Amino acid sequence: MAAPAGWRQEGNLPVELTGFVGRTRLLASLRQRLQESRLITVTGIGGVGKSRMALRLAHQVRRRFRDGVWYVDLARLQDPAMVYHTITAALGIADQSPREGSDTLAEWLAEREILLILDTCEHLVDACARLTEDLLGTSPHLRILATSRRSLNAAGEHTVAVPPLTVPGEDLSDDPFTNEAVELFGTRASAVVPDFTVDEDNIAAVAELCRRLDGIPLAIELAAVRLRTLSVEQILALLADRFSLLAGASRTALPRHQTLRAAIGWSHELCEPAERLLWARLSVFAGDFDLDAARQVCAGDALPADRILDVITGLVDKSVLLSFATPAGQRYRLIDTLRQYGGEWLDKLRETQDLRRRHRDHYLRLAELSEHSWSGPRQVHWFNRMRQEHDNIRVALDYCLSAPGEERVGLELLSALWFLWVACGFAREGVVYLERALKASPAPSRERCKALWVLAYIRSAQGDMAGALAAAEQCSTDAVRVGDSGAVLLATKMQGTAAMLQGDAKKATALLGVAIEFHRGGRELNPGLLPAIVELSMVLLAQGEFEEAETLLADCLQVCRERGELWLRSYAWYVTSLVHRETGRRDEALVACKEALRIKRRFHDVLGIVLCVDNLARLGLEAGEPERTATLLGAAQANWRTFGLPQFGSPFFTTEHEQCVKECKKLVGDAAYDEAYAAGARFSLGDLVEYALDDLDGLDDLPED
Repeated sequence: MAAPAGWRQEGNLPVELTGFVGRTRLLASLRQRLQESRLITVTGIGGVGKSRMALRLAHQVRRRFRDGVWYVDLARLQDPAMVYHTITAALGIADQSPREGSDTLAEWLAEREILLILDTCEHLVDACARLTEDLLGTSPHLRILATSRRSLNAAGEHTVAVPPLTVPGEDLSDDPFTNEAVELFGTRASAVVPDFTVDEDNIAAVAELCRRLDGIPLAIELAAVRLRTLSVEQILALLADRFSLLAGASRTALPRHQTLRAAIGWSHELCEPAERLLWARLSVFAGDFDLDAARQVCAGDALPADRILDVITGLVDKSVLLSFATPAGQRYRLIDTLRQYGGEWLDKLRETQDLRRRHRDHYLRLAELSEHSWSGPRQVHWFNRMRQEHDNIRVALDYCLSAPGEERVGLELLSALWFLWVACGFAREGVVYLERALKASPAPSRERCKALWVLAYIRSAQGDMAGALAAAEQCSTDAVRVGDSGAVLLATKMQGTAAMLQGDAKKATALLGVAIEFHRGGRELNPGLLPAIVELSMVLLAQGEFEEAETLLADCLQVCRERGELWLRSYAWYVTSLVHRETGRRDEALVACKEALRIKRRFHDVLGIVLCVDNLARLGLEAGEPERTATLLGAAQANWRTFGLPQFGSPFFTTEHEQCVKECKKLVGDAAYDEAYAAGARFSLGDLVEYALDDLDGLDDLPED
């Protein structure tokens, strides 16, 4: 099984879906500029190929960057405050830290040799400029390649304009058959009509068509699609007529931005009415989407649900939609320039607000379904699925937080996604959204109570004990006022979690015990019963009540096995390992801890991983392997600092960690310890997991879904 993004050093570059044509000199110039400059912004009009150029360049130079080339798509992002979170998500950083600003990202990048691609920045230039300046100032080996219709105006920025492709006639010595615009048309045309070739019979028409389209790649590609039903000469004649009308019957070439709009508009007119309607409605999606989402959001009013697939197929055939396969099924995406055009038509149809609400409603239903299914046998499926829908979730949340009267629904959506914030690596983003939503909806309500205990849960995972307690106590107060007994119990559980992390065993035992008794035998395994069992087991362990702790954990593991739950099962194995270690069963402790770690590989549970690694370090020390222990400590501590507060800032964890460091140094000496520690600190997260496991046995024994 492949590790999640961010665990590997090679990066996350998207696959190039089509062959790259021309631009040889410009690519060579960009490669040279990239060696000389740390911030390059590729500029140009829409449809000229900025993103495609950046992607091609990235694939060419990826081996130069020891820690990979990382791609961040900002096209669908609406909120400048989310630029930081979008970048950390693309890098695979599970940001649990309560720290402010870009400290976590800067620390992660500090010693890495990375090329970071920020694609489509023009609507977020101020936020992108500030962040790039901050990151380049603290990360000496970082280089950034941005694409934007305008310069970022950031310090140290070098801009490279991407012009349209050369067209026949610009260079009298140019052979029209080797002209790059003609070559692009021929390549895309042969993909549509396999036996099509540019030859003596059609070269004049193809050359004129490329000239009329000003060498704009997107316009040329849209024209090539028409070869399914028209000859080159017919395409040229229809296009010439349209341009003449737009230019007031003038044969003078249109400005290039008008040329692109004319080409898109012409392609739009050639679509069937249902295709034009669906094109407009699909513009509400961010990133990619599946067929079910398109049906749920876009069907109705002259577009029946049972026709959506046929209409999507038509848009794919016309190169309006991109279609690509994923392990979960076929997904679709609108090219950004065409999405903007569709959005303009949606405004003209006066459907924008209705479609945005329907989009939100679909992702609310999906969030509720995923929450209800989270503790079952398809947990890994829902982990992957909701991470894949992250862009659309952001758009749905933006709608809730910007549209009057939708704030309470925003709380519902945020709360249903508690596992996304806690278990899937987006803790800080969840806190930002929850704090905004709670501020916008201050009156006590059931929705607000749930949002408060979710906020308490996330803050406790961040090590923000004061914030966690404040949210839990407010939840309890509000829950009493609105008569929400379930929220009172979950607030009690969250207060127990905070007490456990603060080392208050007596208080933690009482509060967690109440939560367990209430939830035992019920359906709410997460975040009610199972976390409370694991946390109470840790309290019992700290008090030396090993038998009671082990009995609780055995019950927890049995429930997890029966329900197919994996995420909390890994924590139960981790605490079981601690119990085995404390009772002198080192071999059993090692087996249990590695079992926990193998499960955690399937989730982006960085904090769970470093907890396991800290435990393996202690087991290594007891086995007489102090150098390995130092390496594990270095790797774990580097990830603790990057992704959260080391050992949660909790005495429950810090005391043992400090003791382990002290004993290890005593055995090997400070110099040898520092060398091994530094080696571990350089591990990627994937390297750390491989090193900690030291084997791959049993990785395929767990269910994928």
